[in-house]
Amino acid sequence: MLTVSGLKTFYGNSQALFGMTLEVRAGEVATLMGRNGMGKTTTVHSIMGIIQSQEGDIQYEGQSIRGLSSYAVARRGIGLVPEGRQIFPNLTAHENLVATAANWGNQKTPWTADRIYDLFPGLAARRSSMGNLLSGGEQQMLAVGRALMTNPNLLILDEATEGLAPLIRNEIWKSLEALKGEGLSILVIDKNVKDLARIGDRHHIVEKGRVVWTGNSQELLADEELMHRYLGV
Repeated sequence: MLTVSGLKTFYGNSQALFGMTLEVRAGEVATLMGRNGMGKTTTVHSIMGIIQSQEGDIQYEGQSIRGLSSYAVARRGIGLVPEGRQIFPNLTAHENLVATAANWGNQKTPWTADRIYDLFPGLAARRSSMGNLLSGGEQQMLAVGRALMTNPNLLILDEATEGLAPLIRNEIWKSLEALKGEGLSILVIDKNVKDLARIGDRHHIVEKGRVVWTGNSQELLADEELMHRYLGV
């Protein structure tokens, strides 16, 4: 579904990605792991067209999307849950959801606000609350719901559970498992290795702007030296 190959991205004269390569197949959960500052968010921003890469290619569903603007990438069917949530603070939770609603791919059973509330029952009780009055966990649920309201074929989450309480983290992971069960392709960045290994099918470890290891969950958990070297666990 998504193939990133040889991606090089710069901030001015400073190079952030040095030939980034990764793959997400249809219906699977793939992950990007690595310490802070290694290029994970830059990779996501390059895929989404928020930052334009200078070399390499990004193939999505058989077509190159490198060089497209971010709105054009979203219309192709990629939904983003950004780091920091970035919800609209002066809109209610419900307004945040309907503001992004679209069905560019003509899904037969598109996401609706009611389906989002079924996925996150705690958010339903806060549907009339302004975005800036929601807790961090509620904002993250809303950010996931807002991305789903675009009816993507691929969902990307940047720091899926960062800074969240354990109960909320569990709810986010449960929701991702449910989405995987529905066949949605997912690319997720997070630091919770055990949770990523539990739901992930393919893992990519990033070091200094390139992928240095790719494998499945069994291979990841079996290599303690690998995790210590690149993930600090």
